[in-house]
Amino acid sequence: MIRGELRDRSIFYLFSLLFILVIGFPFFWQVLNAFKLERDIFSLKWLPAPPTLLNFERAFQSQPLAGFLYNSVVIAIAATLISLALGSMAAYALARTPIKGKTMMLLLVLSISLLPPIVIVRPIYKIIQTAGLLNSHAGLIITNTLFSLTTSIWFLTPYLRSIPSDLEDAAEIDGASPFVSFTKIILPLLGPGVFTVGILVFIQVWNEYLFALVLNPVRVKTVTVGLKLYESENYIPWGTIMAASVVIVVPLISIVLILQKKIISGLMDGGLKE
Repeated sequence: MIRGELRDRSIFYLFSLLFILVIGFPFFWQVLNAFKLERDIFSLKWLPAPPTLLNFERAFQSQPLAGFLYNSVVIAIAATLISLALGSMAAYALARTPIKGKTMMLLLVLSISLLPPIVIVRPIYKIIQTAGLLNSHAGLIITNTLFSLTTSIWFLTPYLRSIPSDLEDAAEIDGASPFVSFTKIILPLLGPGVFTVGILVFIQVWNEYLFALVLNPVRVKTVTVGLKLYESENYIPWGTIMAASVVIVVPLISIVLILQKKIISGLMDGGLKE
């Protein structure tokens, strides 16, 4: 019995180690190259000798990387907050309203999230252009909110279904309106779910590329679009691109590593309480 458990545990750790190596190696290699001189990136040297910060200096000097980061932070935070606000209310309606076809509505929401963005990029471009929101924070905030809203609704609906409706019935007897019940009673209990979905939505918006490229071709470029600007027609500064990529990716990895327990527990709670 003990021998079987040791064998199973060893196999589990072995596959986990292989998985981590396969997934983490590209980022590890990226970090190493960010500290190498340009001539050493494609050499047989694994470690930078000596380590240099020149690539990071060029990343901020050759392109307005700080501006790209600012645009991405503003757009990601705004889209996340709006998506959580609207998504929580929509999920509340789907979880509490006694109407038929709620399952089909959720499936419709899921199908929208699976729709390739390239299919609808042209009509969205025309809408944003007509509204005069091209090359602006607002245009990308609205577009990203529409797509991330599906994630908020899909994940928050199970959380709301897991909360007993007796709490709202008691509040209604005391004269509370549905909006008061939602804001004063449901939202505090929905905190773990909102937190987890907020992290997922933020990462989704931060990594978005297609609409950031199409809707903001001149100004208000995000980090995903700005990374492409380091290349020229005849030269690709690999060291500078690696350094800029590390600056862009590190905040997301830090968030996930610091908050991984809350993210995992939030996802598990939402799936098990259905």
